[in-house]
Amino acid sequence: MRKSQETEFAIQVVNMSKQFKIYYDKPSTLKERLVFWNKTKRENRTVLKNININIQKGETVALIGTNGSGKSTLLKLMTKIIYPTKGEIVTTGKLTSLLELGAGFHPDFTGRENIYFNAAIFGLTKKEIDARIDDIIVFSELEEFIDNPVRTYSSGMYMRLAFSVAINVDAEVLLIDEILAVGDQHFQEKCFKKLEELRDSDKTIVIVTHSLDVVKSLCKRAIWIYNGEVRLDGQPDSVIKEYLQECK
Repeated sequence: MRKSQETEFAIQVVNMSKQFKIYYDKPSTLKERLVFWNKTKRENRTVLKNININIQKGETVALIGTNGSGKSTLLKLMTKIIYPTKGEIVTTGKLTSLLELGAGFHPDFTGRENIYFNAAIFGLTKKEIDARIDDIIVFSELEEFIDNPVRTYSSGMYMRLAFSVAINVDAEVLLIDEILAVGDQHFQEKCFKKLEELRDSDKTIVIVTHSLDVVKSLCKRAIWIYNGEVRLDGQPDSVIKEYLQECK
């Protein structure tokens, strides 16, 4: 693969498969482990099979499919939280992700302290965080609670803070897994408008969602994952039409 070709893409998934080891009747005590050490049943379950996807820089792409189809696993592989069993995934550019609500937050630290920790993980210096922390707090609408421990936050407050940090770290690639389903209608709409701004500023966005309306209005491309394989990849309207027919 030539370097000139690679630079056209933000994400390349090449001949990629992912397996997980599933254990049955796993011993839970030390005695059981000693007695049954060689009798634990194990299965290698293939979750994704021979995936090939190229996502261009500036594309906004939705991954759709039923629960258990493998779309969230694919997103985690793109973030390198987990790694392929076979094949490879190549990403280009600074990447940020919103995969699990409040992931990376320390419950005993305040919202303000967690902003610094999270933004630092995304690669910002303290000076850079200082320059944008007010914007992060204002967008989150958590001014009144920002100096409280995040263990006192509701799930919606977690989402507000996580989203506000993620969109303010100047990432070139943003990966989102259904997090916009959490929170009140007002903040969901606010987040959606921000994602439209990011899309129109040529950021690369990959989003997993069950909201087909979001797919149609936000994305230029949809990829349907079915039983761990790419079933269809194309314009959102045509992919969604086939998907709905299958789900009937």
